[in-house]
Amino acid sequence: MFDTLSDRLGSVFDKLRGKGALGPKDVDEALREVRRALLEADVALPVAKKFIEAVRERAVGHEVLKSVTPGQQVVKIVHDTLVDTLGREAAPISLATSAPVVIMMVGLQGSGKTTSTAKIARRLMQRDKQKVMMASLDVQRPAAQEQLRVLGEQVEVKTLPIVAGQQPVAIAKRAMEAARLGGFDVVMLDTAGRLHVDEALMSEMAEIRDVANPFETLLVADSLTGQDAVNVAEHFQNRIGLTGIMLTRVDGDGRGGAALSMRSVTGVPIKLLGTGEKIDELEDFDPERVAGRILGMGDVVSLVEKAAETIDAAEAEKMAAKMKKGQFDLDDMAMQLAQMSKMGGMQGVLGMMPGMGKMKKAIDGANLDDKIFLRQGAIISSMTKKERRNPKLLNASRKKRVAAGSGTTVPEINKLLKMHRQMADMMKKLGKGGKGLGGLMGGLTGAMGLGGGGMPAMGGGGMPSDPAEAEAMLKQVEGQLPPGMGLGGNSIAGGGLPGLGGPGGLPGLPGGKKKR
Repeated sequence: MFDTLSDRLGSVFDKLRGKGALGPKDVDEALREVRRALLEADVALPVAKKFIEAVRERAVGHEVLKSVTPGQQVVKIVHDTLVDTLGREAAPISLATSAPVVIMMVGLQGSGKTTSTAKIARRLMQRDKQKVMMASLDVQRPAAQEQLRVLGEQVEVKTLPIVAGQQPVAIAKRAMEAARLGGFDVVMLDTAGRLHVDEALMSEMAEIRDVANPFETLLVADSLTGQDAVNVAEHFQNRIGLTGIMLTRVDGDGRGGAALSMRSVTGVPIKLLGTGEKIDELEDFDPERVAGRILGMGDVVSLVEKAAETIDAAEAEKMAAKMKKGQFDLDDMAMQLAQMSKMGGMQGVLGMMPGMGKMKKAIDGANLDDKIFLRQGAIISSMTKKERRNPKLLNASRKKRVAAGSGTTVPEINKLLKMHRQMADMMKKLGKGGKGLGGLMGGLTGAMGLGGGGMPAMGGGGMPSDPAEAEAMLKQVEGQLPPGMGLGGNSIAGGGLPGLGGPGGLPGLPGGKKKR
């Protein structure tokens, strides 16, 4: 969602970094470009003006003009101002009241309320171990109640039985009674929407609010609607009262201005991001991490969280043991590709890496479709166990058989085998204490024909160069990992990328010494 804004700001900062010293004219010119970038990204004009003034006040001061690295100082100031604009502190969904906690989902029709309700319910049940019930109050849209029931079955969350002809306020009362009698911790109310904000919609929402007394009222807003999403948020805040906002379709090509404007205009925190259509594609909104992504600093903590959610600890142990011996067969490769796919594919992973804007462009230029992982998995599945353990057995006739069985071609199989050889070589190096996650990604992207090499240094960008700050970042990352998983022994101060793994660590993300 923030790609356009990231590219524009990146070009501004590249010019600044190339100068040994900055004068007031340099700062003014850079701020004009930043202002233009914000307005092109659909940021509300008052918010853009306030943002530029806040940056200017600090950027023309002594700390930048006399700095040894003035370009980096300006980047830091813009980063800090972005964090302030987005809310400074993360504001997760709160359940700090007596059960059942009522979460009321509101928004316009088509914004993704029903799917978002199921996503949040699934997360509360699986991650927070809450007993959740969902209830659809949408009697306007055909089959809306049936849709929530089907989603409830998919995520294994209880839904309120449908009673034909019952109106929203009566359904809300029945849901509250059923939640109390059933001993539920959380009850989620999926309300109806309209194509636009009108008095009938607001009156209905106010009635439901008065009956259910929700502890959280979340506005579900489509990020692709740009400035109109901010106007919708203002209307709901003024009439109903919101406690948080969830932005959906942030994986689309929206300009990102809505996210920057909403907190400033409404005073309501953005709590969640819907990052895709799948039921597990949901992220907590953290202002500092989002600001880092916008400025190309990456988001290593979120990457570790994703890895921890998708990785099996027992498989991690096996992989670590094999890598210590320098072993890496096609079964291991299939697991790596499946894990990469679960974590959002190459683009999803690279999007969280510091300074990876140019690599993402290289992937776009190569037209790399993440479905290639599925095709490669099909090729490996069509091989015998012996062939997967020893790819040298694959002669011409065997390759034809595998191609027929997987619906692919012999050249595709040859490409896969070449990629495996390159990855196997990289794994041997990593097993002997190689380059960590940076080396793995360099080897994987190189094997895919996207250019090799390790990851760029993170000093002055995503990873702090100050040892104390770096240590704090390391502890934050380690705190996201489940028991039995740890970071590889590294120093991350001074710009190195931490290796994620080591013995018992994350498969495919092994630890190692930082390359100096």
